[in-house]
Amino acid sequence: MDRKKLITTFRKLHKWPGIIIAIFAIHFAFSGIIMNHRNLFSGIEISRKWLPQTYEYKNWNLAAVRGGLNIGQDSTILFGNIGAWLKTNERYIDYNQGFPEGIDNRKINQLIRFRGQIVAATQFGLFQRHSTGRGWEAVNMPQTGERLVDLFSKQDTLVILSRNYLIKSVDLEHFATITLPPPEGYSKSAGMFITLWELHSGELFGAIGKLMVDLLGIVTILLSVTGLLHFFLPKLIRRRKRRTGTSGNLPATFRLNLHWHNLVGYSFVLFLMINTSAGIFLRPPLLIPIINSRVGIIPGSHLDNDNAWSDKLRKGTWNQQLGIYIISTSDGFYAVDEKLTGSMVRFSAQPPVSLMGCNVFEPVEGTRYLIGSFSGMYTWDAISGEVTDFFTGNGYQPPVGMARPVSDHMVAGYLRDTQNRQWIFDYNLGIEAKDSGSVPDMPLSVKEKSPISLWNLSLEIHTGRILEPFIGMLYLLYIPIAGICVLMVLISGFFVWFLPKRKKRKKENVQNKKDIEVSVLK
Repeated sequence: MDRKKLITTFRKLHKWPGIIIAIFAIHFAFSGIIMNHRNLFSGIEISRKWLPQTYEYKNWNLAAVRGGLNIGQDSTILFGNIGAWLKTNERYIDYNQGFPEGIDNRKINQLIRFRGQIVAATQFGLFQRHSTGRGWEAVNMPQTGERLVDLFSKQDTLVILSRNYLIKSVDLEHFATITLPPPEGYSKSAGMFITLWELHSGELFGAIGKLMVDLLGIVTILLSVTGLLHFFLPKLIRRRKRRTGTSGNLPATFRLNLHWHNLVGYSFVLFLMINTSAGIFLRPPLLIPIINSRVGIIPGSHLDNDNAWSDKLRKGTWNQQLGIYIISTSDGFYAVDEKLTGSMVRFSAQPPVSLMGCNVFEPVEGTRYLIGSFSGMYTWDAISGEVTDFFTGNGYQPPVGMARPVSDHMVAGYLRDTQNRQWIFDYNLGIEAKDSGSVPDMPLSVKEKSPISLWNLSLEIHTGRILEPFIGMLYLLYIPIAGICVLMVLISGFFVWFLPKRKKRKKENVQNKKDIEVSVLK
Protein backbone atom coordinates (compact mmCIF):
# COMPACT_ATOMS: atom_id res chain seq x y z
CA MET A 1 0.00 0.00 0.00
CA ASP A 2 1.47 3.39 -1.00
CA ARG A 3 1.76 6.27 1.43
CA LYS A 4 -1.29 8.13 0.13
CA LYS A 5 -3.60 5.12 0.48
CA LEU A 6 -2.12 4.35 3.89
CA ILE A 7 -2.86 7.87 5.12
CA THR A 8 -6.41 7.64 3.71
CA THR A 9 -6.97 4.36 5.55
CA PHE A 10 -5.68 5.78 8.83
CA ARG A 11 -7.91 8.84 8.41
CA LYS A 12 -10.98 6.61 8.07
CA LEU A 13 -9.95 4.54 11.09
CA HIS A 14 -9.46 7.72 13.07
CA LYS A 15 -12.52 9.62 11.93
CA TRP A 16 -15.53 7.31 12.13
CA PRO A 17 -14.65 5.23 15.21
CA GLY A 18 -13.45 8.45 16.84
CA ILE A 19 -16.83 10.14 16.39
CA ILE A 20 -18.58 7.15 17.95
CA ILE A 21 -16.17 6.61 20.84
CA ALA A 22 -15.75 10.31 21.77
CA ILE A 23 -18.89 10.49 23.91
CA PHE A 24 -17.99 7.24 25.70
CA ALA A 25 -14.42 8.45 26.20
CA ILE A 26 -15.70 11.62 27.89
CA HIS A 27 -17.75 9.46 30.27
CA PHE A 28 -14.68 7.29 30.97
CA ALA A 29 -12.61 10.38 31.74
CA PHE A 30 -15.10 12.17 34.00
CA SER A 31 -15.98 9.03 35.96
CA GLY A 32 -12.29 8.07 36.28
CA ILE A 33 -11.35 11.46 37.76
CA ILE A 34 -14.16 11.17 40.33
CA MET A 35 -13.13 7.61 41.24
CA ASN A 36 -9.58 8.80 41.85
CA HIS A 37 -10.79 11.19 44.57
CA ARG A 38 -13.38 9.29 46.59
CA ASN A 39 -12.91 11.34 49.77
CA LEU A 40 -13.38 14.60 47.89
CA PHE A 41 -16.72 13.54 46.37
CA SER A 42 -17.98 11.41 49.30
CA GLY A 43 -20.62 13.97 50.30
CA ILE A 44 -22.34 13.99 46.90
CA GLU A 45 -25.21 11.56 46.27
CA ILE A 46 -27.85 10.96 43.60
CA SER A 47 -31.40 9.74 44.01
CA ARG A 48 -31.85 6.24 42.64
CA LYS A 49 -35.11 7.25 40.94
CA TRP A 50 -33.04 8.88 38.19
CA LEU A 51 -31.30 5.60 37.38
CA PRO A 52 -32.46 2.38 35.68
CA GLN A 53 -34.73 0.21 37.80
CA THR A 54 -31.93 -2.27 38.45
CA TYR A 55 -30.38 0.35 40.74
CA GLU A 56 -33.47 0.61 42.93
CA TYR A 57 -33.35 -1.29 46.20
CA LYS A 58 -35.66 -4.29 46.10
CA ASN A 59 -35.89 -6.90 48.83
CA TRP A 60 -32.71 -5.58 50.55
CA ASN A 61 -30.48 -6.28 47.54
CA LEU A 62 -27.35 -4.46 46.25
CA ALA A 63 -25.51 -5.07 49.56
CA ALA A 64 -28.05 -2.89 51.35
CA VAL A 65 -27.36 -5.03 54.42
CA ARG A 66 -24.03 -6.69 55.26
CA GLY A 67 -25.03 -7.87 58.71
CA GLY A 68 -26.83 -7.05 61.91
CA LEU A 69 -26.13 -6.47 65.59
CA ASN A 70 -28.71 -7.74 68.07
CA ILE A 71 -29.00 -5.25 70.94
CA GLY A 72 -32.21 -6.44 72.58
CA GLN A 73 -34.88 -9.10 72.58
CA ASP A 74 -36.64 -7.53 69.60
CA SER A 75 -34.06 -4.98 68.46
CA THR A 76 -31.45 -5.40 65.73
CA ILE A 77 -29.27 -2.79 64.06
CA LEU A 78 -29.05 -3.58 60.36
CA PHE A 79 -25.92 -2.18 58.71
CA GLY A 80 -24.39 -2.05 55.25
CA ASN A 81 -24.62 0.23 52.23
CA ILE A 82 -27.75 1.84 53.70
CA GLY A 83 -25.83 2.84 56.81
CA ALA A 84 -27.41 1.81 60.12
CA TRP A 85 -31.11 1.21 60.78
CA LEU A 86 -32.63 0.01 64.04
CA LYS A 87 -35.27 -2.66 63.49
CA THR A 88 -37.70 -3.01 66.40
CA ASN A 89 -40.48 -5.50 65.67
CA GLU A 90 -41.82 -4.10 62.40
CA ARG A 91 -40.51 -0.55 62.80
CA TYR A 92 -37.36 0.78 61.15
CA ILE A 93 -35.67 3.75 62.78
CA ASP A 94 -32.95 5.81 61.09
CA TYR A 95 -29.77 5.23 63.12
CA ASN A 96 -27.34 7.36 61.08
CA GLN A 97 -27.25 10.53 63.17
CA GLY A 98 -23.70 11.80 63.56
CA PHE A 99 -22.20 10.41 60.39
CA PRO A 100 -20.87 12.99 57.87
CA GLU A 101 -23.21 13.98 55.05
CA GLY A 102 -23.34 11.66 52.04
CA ILE A 103 -24.30 8.01 51.77
CA ASP A 104 -20.68 7.06 51.06
CA ASN A 105 -19.70 8.32 54.51
CA ARG A 106 -22.11 6.01 56.32
CA LYS A 107 -21.44 2.75 54.51
CA ILE A 108 -20.65 0.31 57.30
CA ASN A 109 -18.48 -2.76 56.84
CA GLN A 110 -18.80 -4.08 60.40
CA LEU A 111 -20.65 -3.25 63.59
CA ILE A 112 -19.98 -4.72 67.05
CA ARG A 113 -20.60 -4.02 70.73
CA PHE A 114 -17.52 -3.11 72.78
CA ARG A 115 -17.40 -1.99 76.43
CA GLY A 116 -21.03 -0.87 76.45
CA GLN A 117 -20.68 1.03 73.20
CA ILE A 118 -21.53 0.26 69.61
CA VAL A 119 -18.54 0.59 67.29
CA ALA A 120 -18.77 0.91 63.49
CA ALA A 121 -16.05 0.43 60.88
CA THR A 122 -16.99 2.59 57.91
CA GLN A 123 -15.45 3.30 54.55
CA PHE A 124 -13.54 6.27 55.95
CA GLY A 125 -13.03 5.69 59.65
CA LEU A 126 -14.07 4.39 63.05
CA PHE A 127 -17.19 5.62 64.88
CA GLN A 128 -18.67 4.91 68.30
CA ARG A 129 -22.12 5.34 69.74
CA HIS A 130 -23.17 5.00 73.38
CA SER A 131 -26.26 2.85 73.82
CA THR A 132 -27.97 5.87 75.42
CA GLY A 133 -26.37 8.39 73.07
CA ARG A 134 -28.08 10.32 70.29
CA GLY A 135 -25.56 9.96 67.53
CA TRP A 136 -22.29 8.58 66.22
CA GLU A 137 -18.98 10.13 67.18
CA ALA A 138 -15.77 9.83 65.19
CA VAL A 139 -12.93 8.02 66.95
CA ASN A 140 -9.50 9.58 66.49
CA MET A 141 -7.11 6.94 65.23
CA PRO A 142 -3.37 7.12 64.47
CA GLN A 143 -3.83 5.65 61.00
CA THR A 144 -5.94 8.31 59.30
CA GLY A 145 -7.26 7.62 55.83
CA GLU A 146 -7.27 3.85 56.36
CA ARG A 147 -10.12 1.93 54.76
CA LEU A 148 -11.53 -0.16 57.63
CA VAL A 149 -12.90 -3.55 56.63
CA ASP A 150 -13.63 -5.50 59.83
CA LEU A 151 -13.96 -5.45 63.61
CA PHE A 152 -13.75 -8.31 66.10
CA SER A 153 -12.87 -8.77 69.75
CA LYS A 154 -10.21 -10.77 71.56
CA GLN A 155 -11.15 -10.96 75.22
CA ASP A 156 -11.15 -7.30 76.34
CA THR A 157 -9.40 -5.97 73.22
CA LEU A 158 -11.01 -4.50 70.13
CA VAL A 159 -9.27 -5.57 66.94
CA ILE A 160 -9.70 -3.29 63.94
CA LEU A 161 -8.72 -4.56 60.52
CA SER A 162 -7.93 -2.16 57.73
CA ARG A 163 -6.87 -3.07 54.22
CA ASN A 164 -3.26 -2.74 55.38
CA TYR A 165 -2.92 -3.22 59.15
CA LEU A 166 -4.25 -4.90 62.25
CA ILE A 167 -4.98 -2.30 64.92
CA LYS A 168 -5.63 -3.02 68.62
CA SER A 169 -7.32 -0.93 71.28
CA VAL A 170 -8.57 -1.58 74.81
CA ASP A 171 -10.32 1.76 75.35
CA LEU A 172 -10.86 3.46 71.94
CA GLU A 173 -8.32 6.08 73.00
CA HIS A 174 -5.02 4.27 72.68
CA PHE A 175 -4.19 2.24 69.58
CA ALA A 176 -1.42 -0.12 68.56
CA THR A 177 -0.95 -0.43 64.81
CA ILE A 178 0.61 -3.73 63.78
CA THR A 179 2.00 -4.73 60.41
CA LEU A 180 1.24 -8.43 60.11
CA PRO A 181 4.24 -10.69 59.50
CA PRO A 182 4.81 -11.96 55.96
CA PRO A 183 3.72 -15.49 55.00
CA GLU A 184 6.09 -18.44 54.93
CA GLY A 185 8.36 -18.36 51.89
CA TYR A 186 7.37 -14.80 51.07
CA SER A 187 9.02 -13.11 48.13
CA LYS A 188 8.17 -9.70 46.83
CA SER A 189 5.71 -9.98 43.98
CA ALA A 190 2.28 -8.69 43.11
CA GLY A 191 -0.72 -9.95 41.23
CA MET A 192 -0.89 -8.73 37.65
CA PHE A 193 -4.46 -7.59 38.31
CA ILE A 194 -3.55 -5.26 41.18
CA THR A 195 -0.50 -4.00 39.27
CA LEU A 196 -2.62 -3.08 36.25
CA TRP A 197 -5.32 -1.67 38.55
CA GLU A 198 -2.89 0.71 40.23
CA LEU A 199 -1.27 1.57 36.90
CA HIS A 200 -4.67 2.45 35.45
CA SER A 201 -5.60 4.65 38.43
CA GLY A 202 -2.10 6.09 38.78
CA GLU A 203 -1.85 4.94 42.41
CA LEU A 204 1.12 2.78 41.43
CA PHE A 205 3.21 5.96 41.53
CA GLY A 206 1.49 7.63 44.49
CA ALA A 207 -0.15 11.05 44.48
CA ILE A 208 1.87 12.20 41.46
CA GLY A 209 0.72 9.15 39.52
CA LYS A 210 -2.94 9.81 40.35
CA LEU A 211 -2.59 13.44 39.28
CA MET A 212 -0.98 12.27 36.04
CA VAL A 213 -3.94 10.00 35.35
CA ASP A 214 -6.28 12.91 36.17
CA LEU A 215 -4.38 14.90 33.56
CA LEU A 216 -4.87 12.07 31.08
CA GLY A 217 -8.60 12.27 31.82
CA ILE A 218 -8.59 15.98 31.02
CA VAL A 219 -6.56 15.27 27.87
CA THR A 220 -9.10 12.63 26.83
CA ILE A 221 -11.95 15.13 27.22
CA LEU A 222 -9.99 17.77 25.29
CA LEU A 223 -9.18 15.37 22.43
CA SER A 224 -12.78 14.16 22.28
CA VAL A 225 -14.23 17.68 22.17
CA THR A 226 -11.69 19.03 19.64
CA GLY A 227 -12.12 15.87 17.55
CA LEU A 228 -15.88 16.36 17.37
CA LEU A 229 -15.39 20.06 16.54
CA HIS A 230 -12.99 19.09 13.74
CA PHE A 231 -15.76 16.96 12.28
CA PHE A 232 -18.60 19.49 12.64
CA LEU A 233 -16.83 22.83 11.97
CA PRO A 234 -16.46 22.34 8.16
CA LYS A 235 -20.22 21.78 7.96
CA LEU A 236 -20.85 24.93 9.98
CA ILE A 237 -18.43 26.88 7.78
CA ARG A 238 -20.18 25.78 4.58
CA ARG A 239 -23.64 26.47 6.03
CA ARG A 240 -22.65 29.96 7.20
CA LYS A 241 -21.02 30.77 3.87
CA ARG A 242 -24.17 29.76 1.98
CA ARG A 243 -26.34 31.92 4.23
CA THR A 244 -24.17 35.02 4.67
CA GLY A 245 -21.59 34.76 1.92
CA THR A 246 -18.76 34.77 4.42
CA SER A 247 -17.39 32.27 6.88
CA GLY A 248 -16.21 34.87 9.40
CA ASN A 249 -13.77 33.63 12.05
CA LEU A 250 -14.78 29.98 11.74
CA PRO A 251 -11.83 28.97 9.48
CA ALA A 252 -9.37 30.45 12.00
CA THR A 253 -11.20 28.58 14.78
CA PHE A 254 -10.97 25.40 12.69
CA ARG A 255 -7.19 25.75 12.28
CA LEU A 256 -6.64 26.59 15.96
CA ASN A 257 -8.79 23.64 17.02
CA LEU A 258 -6.82 21.27 14.75
CA HIS A 259 -3.52 22.64 16.04
CA TRP A 260 -4.39 21.90 19.66
CA HIS A 261 -5.91 18.52 18.80
CA ASN A 262 -2.67 17.47 17.10
CA LEU A 263 -0.36 19.01 19.69
CA VAL A 264 -2.10 17.41 22.67
CA GLY A 265 -2.62 14.16 20.80
CA TYR A 266 0.97 13.41 19.82
CA SER A 267 2.25 14.67 23.20
CA PHE A 268 0.17 12.22 25.22
CA VAL A 269 -0.58 9.37 22.82
CA LEU A 270 1.87 6.91 24.42
CA PHE A 271 0.56 7.54 27.95
CA LEU A 272 -3.04 7.23 26.77
CA MET A 273 -2.28 3.92 25.06
CA ILE A 274 -0.63 2.50 28.19
CA ASN A 275 -3.51 3.60 30.44
CA THR A 276 -6.15 2.28 28.04
CA SER A 277 -4.39 -1.07 27.63
CA ALA A 278 -4.22 -1.49 31.42
CA GLY A 279 -7.93 -0.72 31.76
CA ILE A 280 -8.98 -3.33 29.19
CA PHE A 281 -7.60 -6.14 31.37
CA LEU A 282 -9.48 -5.07 34.51
CA ARG A 283 -12.83 -6.42 33.35
CA PRO A 284 -13.96 -9.76 31.91
CA PRO A 285 -13.29 -11.40 29.57
CA LEU A 286 -9.65 -10.22 29.37
CA LEU A 287 -9.46 -10.26 33.16
CA ILE A 288 -9.79 -14.06 33.27
CA PRO A 289 -6.39 -15.02 31.78
CA ILE A 290 -4.45 -12.67 34.13
CA ILE A 291 -6.38 -13.18 37.35
CA ASN A 292 -3.91 -15.67 38.85
CA SER A 293 -0.76 -14.25 37.25
CA ARG A 294 1.95 -12.64 39.36
CA VAL A 295 4.63 -10.19 38.32
CA GLY A 296 7.64 -8.56 39.91
CA ILE A 297 7.12 -5.35 41.88
CA ILE A 298 8.22 -2.16 40.14
CA PRO A 299 10.97 -0.59 42.31
CA GLY A 300 9.90 2.64 43.97
CA SER A 301 6.21 2.11 43.18
CA HIS A 302 3.31 2.11 45.64
CA LEU A 303 3.47 -1.69 45.73
CA ASP A 304 7.16 -1.61 46.66
CA ASN A 305 6.89 -1.48 50.46
CA ASP A 306 7.80 -3.62 53.47
CA ASN A 307 4.20 -4.57 54.24
CA ALA A 308 3.53 -7.96 52.68
CA TRP A 309 -0.22 -7.43 53.25
CA SER A 310 -0.58 -3.96 51.79
CA ASP A 311 -4.18 -3.60 50.50
CA LYS A 312 -4.78 -7.35 50.97
CA LEU A 313 -6.60 -7.71 54.30
CA ARG A 314 -10.35 -8.37 54.14
CA LYS A 315 -11.79 -10.12 57.25
CA GLY A 316 -10.48 -11.54 60.51
CA THR A 317 -11.32 -13.30 63.78
CA TRP A 318 -9.70 -14.65 66.93
CA ASN A 319 -10.08 -18.37 67.64
CA GLN A 320 -9.85 -18.94 71.38
CA GLN A 321 -9.74 -22.74 71.05
CA LEU A 322 -6.70 -22.71 68.77
CA GLY A 323 -5.12 -19.56 70.21
CA ILE A 324 -4.65 -18.03 66.75
CA TYR A 325 -5.88 -15.19 64.59
CA ILE A 326 -7.49 -16.27 61.33
CA ILE A 327 -7.20 -13.62 58.63
CA SER A 328 -8.97 -13.57 55.27
CA THR A 329 -6.83 -11.88 52.63
CA SER A 330 -6.97 -11.41 48.89
CA ASP A 331 -4.45 -14.28 48.74
CA GLY A 332 -6.53 -16.67 50.87
CA PHE A 333 -7.00 -17.54 54.56
CA TYR A 334 -4.02 -17.45 56.93
CA ALA A 335 -3.32 -18.21 60.59
CA VAL A 336 -0.97 -16.25 62.83
CA ASP A 337 0.01 -16.70 66.48
CA GLU A 338 -1.33 -14.63 69.36
CA LYS A 339 1.76 -12.41 69.56
CA LEU A 340 1.59 -11.69 65.82
CA THR A 341 5.30 -12.38 65.47
CA GLY A 342 5.56 -15.68 63.60
CA SER A 343 5.03 -16.09 59.88
CA MET A 344 1.48 -16.12 58.57
CA VAL A 345 0.63 -19.73 57.68
CA ARG A 346 -1.72 -20.43 54.79
CA PHE A 347 -4.40 -23.03 55.46
CA SER A 348 -3.89 -26.05 53.23
CA ALA A 349 -7.62 -26.30 52.47
CA GLN A 350 -9.25 -23.05 51.41
CA PRO A 351 -12.96 -22.21 51.10
CA PRO A 352 -13.96 -20.62 47.78
CA VAL A 353 -13.95 -16.82 47.82
CA SER A 354 -14.56 -14.57 44.83
CA LEU A 355 -12.16 -11.94 43.53
CA MET A 356 -14.36 -9.30 45.17
CA GLY A 357 -13.35 -10.64 48.59
CA CYS A 358 -14.92 -12.25 51.63
CA ASN A 359 -18.21 -10.64 52.72
CA VAL A 360 -19.19 -13.05 55.50
CA PHE A 361 -16.84 -14.56 58.08
CA GLU A 362 -18.95 -15.77 60.97
CA PRO A 363 -18.07 -18.34 63.68
CA VAL A 364 -20.34 -21.39 63.90
CA GLU A 365 -18.69 -23.44 66.64
CA GLY A 366 -15.16 -24.50 67.52
CA THR A 367 -13.13 -24.25 64.35
CA ARG A 368 -16.06 -24.03 61.93
CA TYR A 369 -16.96 -20.81 60.13
CA LEU A 370 -19.48 -19.47 57.63
CA ILE A 371 -17.68 -18.05 54.61
CA GLY A 372 -19.72 -15.96 52.19
CA SER A 373 -18.77 -14.11 49.00
CA PHE A 374 -19.94 -13.75 45.42
CA SER A 375 -18.75 -17.36 45.05
CA GLY A 376 -21.53 -18.54 47.39
CA MET A 377 -21.80 -19.47 51.07
CA TYR A 378 -19.93 -22.36 52.67
CA THR A 379 -19.25 -23.90 56.06
CA TRP A 380 -15.50 -24.29 56.47
CA ASP A 381 -13.61 -26.19 59.14
CA ALA A 382 -10.25 -24.47 59.59
CA ILE A 383 -8.63 -27.64 61.01
CA SER A 384 -10.05 -30.50 58.95
CA GLY A 385 -10.37 -28.35 55.84
CA GLU A 386 -13.87 -29.69 55.16
CA VAL A 387 -15.95 -27.31 53.02
CA THR A 388 -19.73 -27.76 52.77
CA ASP A 389 -22.20 -25.81 50.66
CA PHE A 390 -24.37 -23.80 53.06
CA PHE A 391 -27.47 -24.06 50.87
CA THR A 392 -27.35 -27.71 49.78
CA GLY A 393 -25.32 -29.34 52.54
CA ASN A 394 -23.19 -31.08 49.92
CA GLY A 395 -19.40 -31.14 49.95
CA TYR A 396 -17.71 -28.53 47.82
CA GLN A 397 -16.43 -29.66 44.43
CA PRO A 398 -13.90 -27.28 42.85
CA PRO A 399 -14.79 -26.35 39.26
CA VAL A 400 -12.82 -27.92 36.44
CA GLY A 401 -11.44 -25.75 33.65
CA MET A 402 -12.69 -22.22 32.99
CA ALA A 403 -15.62 -21.60 35.31
CA ARG A 404 -18.11 -18.80 35.91
CA PRO A 405 -16.44 -16.25 38.23
CA VAL A 406 -19.54 -15.86 40.46
CA SER A 407 -22.10 -18.20 42.02
CA ASP A 408 -25.87 -18.31 41.69
CA HIS A 409 -25.79 -17.06 45.29
CA MET A 410 -23.82 -13.80 45.31
CA VAL A 411 -23.67 -13.47 49.08
CA ALA A 412 -23.21 -9.89 50.28
CA GLY A 413 -24.29 -10.27 53.91
CA TYR A 414 -25.57 -12.55 56.67
CA LEU A 415 -27.66 -12.14 59.82
CA ARG A 416 -28.69 -14.41 62.67
CA ASP A 417 -31.50 -12.58 64.50
CA THR A 418 -32.65 -12.67 68.12
CA GLN A 419 -34.90 -15.65 67.35
CA ASN A 420 -31.96 -17.61 65.93
CA ARG A 421 -33.29 -17.31 62.39
CA GLN A 422 -30.70 -17.03 59.61
CA TRP A 423 -30.96 -14.51 56.80
CA ILE A 424 -28.74 -14.35 53.73
CA PHE A 425 -28.47 -11.16 51.68
CA ASP A 426 -27.85 -11.90 48.01
CA TYR A 427 -26.42 -8.98 46.02
CA ASN A 428 -28.92 -9.46 43.17
CA LEU A 429 -31.89 -11.24 44.74
CA GLY A 430 -31.89 -9.63 48.15
CA ILE A 431 -32.85 -11.28 51.43
CA GLU A 432 -33.36 -15.05 51.63
CA ALA A 433 -34.46 -17.06 54.65
CA LYS A 434 -32.31 -20.10 55.40
CA ASP A 435 -35.30 -21.81 56.99
CA SER A 436 -38.94 -21.45 55.98
CA GLY A 437 -40.58 -18.21 56.89
CA SER A 438 -41.60 -14.89 55.44
CA VAL A 439 -38.97 -12.25 54.76
CA PRO A 440 -39.37 -8.62 55.88
CA ASP A 441 -40.18 -6.07 53.19
CA MET A 442 -37.80 -3.19 52.64
CA PRO A 443 -39.62 -0.07 53.85
CA LEU A 444 -40.03 2.93 51.58
CA SER A 445 -38.48 5.16 54.26
CA VAL A 446 -35.22 3.16 54.07
CA LYS A 447 -35.17 3.31 50.27
CA GLU A 448 -35.80 7.06 50.15
CA LYS A 449 -32.91 7.75 52.54
CA SER A 450 -30.48 5.46 50.72
CA PRO A 451 -29.41 7.15 47.47
CA ILE A 452 -26.34 6.15 45.46
CA SER A 453 -23.07 7.98 45.96
CA LEU A 454 -21.49 9.88 43.10
CA TRP A 455 -18.44 7.62 43.46
CA ASN A 456 -20.48 4.44 43.06
CA LEU A 457 -22.39 5.87 40.11
CA SER A 458 -19.06 6.77 38.50
CA LEU A 459 -17.88 3.20 39.07
CA GLU A 460 -20.99 1.86 37.33
CA ILE A 461 -20.37 4.17 34.37
CA HIS A 462 -16.64 3.50 34.21
CA THR A 463 -17.05 -0.30 34.21
CA GLY A 464 -20.01 -0.28 31.83
CA ARG A 465 -22.33 -2.00 34.31
CA ILE A 466 -24.82 0.83 33.89
CA LEU A 467 -25.49 -0.55 30.38
CA GLU A 468 -26.61 -3.96 31.65
CA PRO A 469 -30.33 -2.99 31.88
CA PHE A 470 -30.24 -2.06 28.19
CA ILE A 471 -28.01 -4.69 26.56
CA GLY A 472 -27.95 -7.49 29.14
CA MET A 473 -24.79 -9.57 29.56
CA LEU A 474 -23.34 -8.02 26.41
CA TYR A 475 -22.23 -5.19 28.67
CA LEU A 476 -19.27 -7.41 29.57
CA LEU A 477 -17.92 -6.78 26.07
CA TYR A 478 -18.28 -3.02 26.42
CA ILE A 479 -14.90 -2.40 28.07
CA PRO A 480 -12.77 -4.54 25.70
CA ILE A 481 -14.57 -3.25 22.59
CA ALA A 482 -14.44 0.38 23.73
CA GLY A 483 -10.80 -0.02 24.78
CA ILE A 484 -9.76 -1.53 21.46
CA CYS A 485 -11.67 1.21 19.65
CA VAL A 486 -9.86 3.91 21.68
CA LEU A 487 -6.50 2.28 20.92
CA MET A 488 -7.35 2.18 17.21
CA VAL A 489 -8.31 5.86 17.24
CA LEU A 490 -5.11 6.81 19.10
CA ILE A 491 -2.80 4.81 16.84
CA SER A 492 -4.45 5.87 13.59
CA GLY A 493 -4.56 9.49 14.75
CA PHE A 494 -0.85 9.47 15.47
CA PHE A 495 -0.05 8.17 11.98
CA VAL A 496 -2.46 10.65 10.35
CA TRP A 497 -0.33 13.36 11.95
CA PHE A 498 3.06 11.66 11.64
CA LEU A 499 3.14 10.37 8.05
CA PRO A 500 2.52 13.75 6.32
CA LYS A 501 4.99 15.37 8.72
CA ARG A 502 7.59 12.75 7.88
CA LYS A 503 7.02 13.21 4.14
CA LYS A 504 7.28 17.00 4.50
CA ARG A 505 10.43 16.67 6.61
CA LYS A 506 11.93 14.32 4.01
CA LYS A 507 11.23 16.82 1.22
CA GLU A 508 12.76 19.59 3.29
CA ASN A 509 15.90 17.49 3.89
CA VAL A 510 16.23 16.74 0.18
CA GLN A 511 15.77 20.43 -0.67
CA ASN A 512 18.32 21.43 1.97
CA LYS A 513 20.80 18.93 0.56
CA LYS A 514 20.32 20.38 -2.94
CA ASP A 515 20.76 23.92 -1.63
CA ILE A 516 24.03 22.89 0.08
CA GLU A 517 25.30 21.25 -3.13
CA VAL A 518 24.45 24.38 -5.14
CA SER A 519 26.21 26.64 -2.64
CA VAL A 520 29.30 24.40 -2.70
CA LEU A 521 29.40 24.44 -6.52
CA LYS A 522 29.17 28.21 -6.53
